Amino acid sequence: MEVIRDFFSLTHIRNSGVAFGLFADSDSEIKSLIFIIFSSVAIVAILVFFHQAPRYRKIVHMGLILVFSGAIGNLIDRILYQEVIDFLDFFYSGYHFPAFNVADSCITVGVGFMFIDLFQKDPSRPLEKVSSTDSQQEI
Repeated sequence: MEVIRDFFSLTHIRNSGVAFGLFADSDSEIKSLIFIIFSSVAIVAILVFFHQAPRYRKIVHMGLILVFSGAIGNLIDRILYQEVIDFLDFFYSGYHFPAFNVADSCITVGVGFMFIDLFQKDPSRPLEKVSSTDSQQEI
């Protein structure tokens, strides 16, 4: 169903693969089980990272919560349907982005938050004092 002409549609795509339909053509009978196991292990790892991350790393916590939420959403689809339902479809001027769902968006934004945190100054590290003699020696 077209929502915004020549830009955005709602669709219904059953994705039996992973991100962007990778491995969707694989006919392995255990593919769905492998994806469920992998997702479950990833969810446990996300919980461990969340509890190990220092409390002042709010951006990391938000990112991990979003990734966790997206992973749970996609895992529910995999358990119920053995595939993920994608329905958001964007395109522009002949370019088409692969369809995705809200869980995929949560994962993407969450990873983005964690990437942003990499560039944040770590408040737990003490500022190093530079004396005037140190700065003169560098010149």
